[in-house]
Amino acid sequence: MSDAPAPSVSSGAPIRVFLLDDHEVVRRGLYDLLDAEPDIDVIGEASTAEQALTRGPALRPDLAVLDVRLPDGDGITVCRELRSRMPDLACLMLTSFDDEDALLDAIMAGAAGYVLKQIKGSDLVSAVRTVATGQSMLDPATTARLMHSLRDPETVKTPDDDRLAALSERERSVLELIGEGLTNAQIGLPVHGGPRS
Repeated sequence: MSDAPAPSVSSGAPIRVFLLDDHEVVRRGLYDLLDAEPDIDVIGEASTAEQALTRGPALRPDLAVLDVRLPDGDGITVCRELRSRMPDLACLMLTSFDDEDALLDAIMAGAAGYVLKQIKGSDLVSAVRTVATGQSMLDPATTARLMHSLRDPETVKTPDDDRLAALSERERSVLELIGEGLTNAQIGLPVHGGPRS
């Protein structure tokens, strides 16, 4: 893993953003909010998973803002597919649902951020900038519940418990470090048990 920031950040060029949301009003709102920023350029959008998987790789964005729930699939699968084609792509998941299961799936798919649609506009702009620099941005309430489930297995069993139990010790450790706000590069350092150079 590299400590280098995304090319858009280091070169001074605007962050190239791709939007995926099945609701036109939400997409337009996101477009207007983000494209109004001098350091963010919305270069494309899609309303379905299929469109996103076709348009995204062709446009080569720095960052994709992906709705989690879509009529023809889900943003988490789109995240995994786009990142398999563009490993440097940062993905920010945007959802209406406060769902630990989706948060865990998003992290495992390579998403760097997970925020609720109730987020303030200025906070969403900050989240885009944060994720574009290679840092993590996770919804605090959802992450806190997930961390509590990880740290206190004696609590009431939820459907997520089986998914958490399936994680290896290293995966649990990485998830806890993400919850503490560490970047992928920081997690990979030997002090955190990652690979040695």
